[in-house]
Amino acid sequence: MTDNARLIAQLQDLDSRWVDVMRAVPRHLFIPDQAWCSPDDGPGYLIDRTADPDGWMDAVYSNTAIVTQLEDGTTDLSAGSGDYTSSCSMPSIVAAGLDLLDPYDGDEVLEIGAGTGWTAGLLAHRLGDGNVTSVEIDQAVLTAATLNLKNAGRLPRLVLGDGSAGCPDGKPYDRVHVTCGVDVVPHAWVEQTRPAGLIVFPWMPRWEAGHLTRLTVTGDGTAVGRFYRGCSFMMLRSQRRRVPELVGDYRESSTYLDPRRIVRSSVGADVAVAGTIPDLNGRHADEDNGEFHLWLWSDDSDAQVHYSPEYKRVAVLQRGPRDLWDELEAAFLWWVSFGSPGRDRFGLTVTPEGQHLWLDSPANVVG
Repeated sequence: MTDNARLIAQLQDLDSRWVDVMRAVPRHLFIPDQAWCSPDDGPGYLIDRTADPDGWMDAVYSNTAIVTQLEDGTTDLSAGSGDYTSSCSMPSIVAAGLDLLDPYDGDEVLEIGAGTGWTAGLLAHRLGDGNVTSVEIDQAVLTAATLNLKNAGRLPRLVLGDGSAGCPDGKPYDRVHVTCGVDVVPHAWVEQTRPAGLIVFPWMPRWEAGHLTRLTVTGDGTAVGRFYRGCSFMMLRSQRRRVPELVGDYRESSTYLDPRRIVRSSVGADVAVAGTIPDLNGRHADEDNGEFHLWLWSDDSDAQVHYSPEYKRVAVLQRGPRDLWDELEAAFLWWVSFGSPGRDRFGLTVTPEGQHLWLDSPANVVG
């Protein structure tokens, strides 16, 4: 069995049409000789085709993301440190996104983020080169993708530009396939999609995990849909985040709610918090001695929440015009009061005015 066949065999839920496409457009044609392998279950490591061709091939045909650019190209990949800014996504999540996209033969697809060109190549093989437009903001990444696609015998339309604006000169599209994370869906994607067309993208809210999402365009400037599974993607460049530098004194308080209950709860809680407090960011850490620390921030406020098992006390420090811990506590307890609904009960609606979360039905807006 070839390396490509072994990878495809791992993608057990992959639709048979995409199996044939993955056979015809092998992944190794889109990975540079040096890259950074980023497995979910261990530390990342450099792969080098010249120094270790077998190790390189094993990594390429594993179900693992392969990072191909650090810090927008300003840091050498061999350093292995810095922000990941371009990659070839994990094959299982690529397969999941393509299954959700579910294009008809001859559909016209707009892809946001060419990356290495692999997904554009898969789409082009399935639908025809002339039916795929892929937009990439980084010239060096686009140049490499163009060469990769040429080597694979595929010639979709590649456009240098900001994907948040879509590609209006090719509209309308039947499908929009997004390979970078967004927390706010650009309305241009809705505007450029035919009625009943689909937009598949990683919703990467500021709070906790990301969610692979599919929206259907209704034809009146609205798109509506649900969340399907977890995912993690690099952000659309225009939506990258920053940590604010705040000054001033903290307001001290305490709480009976254990913060660990929030961050260790179901992904349904993550969706509820992200949808109701869209600008809330957070990170947390567990200490060996049982202490737990949670940091929260928005553009103008921040908070610290510290749990000590020795004193069985939760100390809360909040700063800025908002009480972020109080907001988080209220959102989490709202979720609990509705029976702790799972991710599959939530959905997202995008309109010209913005986007909002709903529970069970688009009519039941919750954020």
